[in-house]
Amino acid sequence: MMDNLFIATSAISTTGLVTVSIFDTYNWFGQFVILLLFQIGGIGYMTFTSYVLLSKKSHLTHWHQRVLNAEFSMPKGFQIRDFLKSVIIFTIIIEAVGALCLYIAFTRSGEEPAFAVWSSIFHSVSAFCTAGFGLYNDSFEQFSGNAFVSGTLSVLSISGSLGFIVVTDFWNRLTGKTKTITYTTKTIFGVITLLLVTGTALIYWFEPSIRQVGEDRLLVSFFQAMSALTTVGFNTVPIGDFSLALLLVTIFLMYIGASPSGTGGGLKSTTFTALLAIMWSRIRNNRQVTLFGKIIPQERLYVATSAFILYASLIFIATFLLAFTENFPLHQILFEVTSAIGTVGLSTGITGELTFWGKFIVVFVMFTGRLGVLTFGLAILARRKLTETRKDETDLAV
Repeated sequence: MMDNLFIATSAISTTGLVTVSIFDTYNWFGQFVILLLFQIGGIGYMTFTSYVLLSKKSHLTHWHQRVLNAEFSMPKGFQIRDFLKSVIIFTIIIEAVGALCLYIAFTRSGEEPAFAVWSSIFHSVSAFCTAGFGLYNDSFEQFSGNAFVSGTLSVLSISGSLGFIVVTDFWNRLTGKTKTITYTTKTIFGVITLLLVTGTALIYWFEPSIRQVGEDRLLVSFFQAMSALTTVGFNTVPIGDFSLALLLVTIFLMYIGASPSGTGGGLKSTTFTALLAIMWSRIRNNRQVTLFGKIIPQERLYVATSAFILYASLIFIATFLLAFTENFPLHQILFEVTSAIGTVGLSTGITGELTFWGKFIVVFVMFTGRLGVLTFGLAILARRKLTETRKDETDLAV
């Protein structure tokens, strides 16, 4: 019973941590239910219900609008109706293309056509939703040298984690609805690129366990950095073999996570950027917090600092509790907790060996990781008074 609850929570929160083998434990119908759960979790349960309401020509209530604004923190100028439509359309297109590419890759690698069809659909949805669920017991370790598989999964994961703000923004630019790319999109691209390059370089140069993969070392390094940062949770090498230093790097990438309004979890890249901007502005003794010459609105800074404190507190409390219930080294417990709260799904291999209370704690952490910041954001929105935005301020979703 606990294992089923654990898997269901992991799926709806798009985490990917599992206590049992998905392929060996569940039949086709059970696997389909899991797929349905992380598909709903990936595009957001509020997005789905809102799209249904909009399709019926109904109006969003004030409360519903506020929940959407907290779940999908959007820069000014984005319309909820157009945004939701772009979410559904983009999801269908990218998952269909991804499934086709994975089917080609799997059949080329020797998979039976019938299983390759289901496997390609399952993993395409899982990758785009950054769920990390797989039908292979070793994740994608058997495909560590397959650039086609790794590349397809990476494109799907990055597409989902970049966020629908970016997708809508670029679509509006291509169709001529807007003349420039928003400040939020530029920030997201800059931070994600910097973290991906840094993470890949650190794993490539300083992780001893991947040196044995030879010429595929760069591919493996990029994939693991991408997997942690996008919170997709796939792995092509055993994470448990990583050195302590690189486990710490992976923890950092998982903690930062994906971008706002995407399928990934974590603190969010723009939240991390806002925190750096606060620190930099205070070091320079600036009264206003600026980033790249733009003033960040105060309410966005409140959300960023609150989310940071909330995430750090939850990680500390959960690690503290698991240290009592489990008999694992501290670094493995910390890694598991960070993976759970960031809805990543990477593990050093201790998930299936957790005690009943250990699993219960991780279930709570996964659920909180998916909904915690949303709930906290609603509390802030419910209490703050509306303020006018200065003309020289530039909005940044966090």
